[in-house]
Amino acid sequence: MHVTCPSRTALRVAQRRAAHQVLDLPRVFDDPLALRILGLEGDPAARPLLEAADASPYARGLRAFLAARSRFAEEALRQAVDLGVDQYVVLGAGLDTFGCRNPYPELRVFEVDRPEMQAWKRARLAGAGIPAPASLRFAPVDLATQDLLAELPRAGFDPAAPALFAWLGVAQYLPAAEVLATLRAVTRLPEDSAVVFDYALAPHLIEPRLRGVYDALAARVAAAGEPFQSGFDPAALRADLAGMGFTAVSDLGPDELTARYFADRDDGLGIRGFTRLVHAIV
Repeated sequence: MHVTCPSRTALRVAQRRAAHQVLDLPRVFDDPLALRILGLEGDPAARPLLEAADASPYARGLRAFLAARSRFAEEALRQAVDLGVDQYVVLGAGLDTFGCRNPYPELRVFEVDRPEMQAWKRARLAGAGIPAPASLRFAPVDLATQDLLAELPRAGFDPAAPALFAWLGVAQYLPAAEVLATLRAVTRLPEDSAVVFDYALAPHLIEPRLRGVYDALAARVAAAGEPFQSGFDPAALRADLAGMGFTAVSDLGPDELTARYFADRDDGLGIRGFTRLVHAIV
């Protein structure tokens, strides 16, 4: 699993997505390319490597959340496709594999990330022998300095048509103002556009038993050069989303997600933490 990359957090997400495929049965989220993109498919050392990397109870809970959020996003996508939406934008795509296993013939997938991240992703796909289909478009955009809806049309995106945006594992690494500006951009699109995103609670809202875990994780990602920069109060965020023009907002926390996706398991897998998932529709 020693893969040269420009983002250690993006790599760890991909590793945990792969770990879910081999360590957790039944799976909450199936990703047949998760091991392959890391060069681990068919490797007899893959299971012990992934087990060693995710041995702690907190790591298992985080792995569960990553699996749940991917499933949540792809369930929202199925709902959007049923409404006729044919554009799916993955913001901060990292090593997400949906664009290479897209089952919807009419759906165009746009991956948005920094240029160096996309170069890394394309090298991983080529090295793993995973073809990028014609329906997958790469859009290099820096959300901190560029206007998302001004840049996306360069990759063939149609701003006159609705789209679903998936924005997973990114918001906490951006200042709150940038997070809100990106969410506001989605409301400039036609009705039935939507966004799925996750966010961390504001630190003062994290219950005491988890605050030490949060502080340790925050220190670790800061040391990797990718510090947390935002956290939100759920009630205030929902009010902000309504004020922007989102007409339906679903905001789920760890207990609700565990009840939805991890009920009646024998292995006790479930979500613990301070991160929530939102599906907001224009």
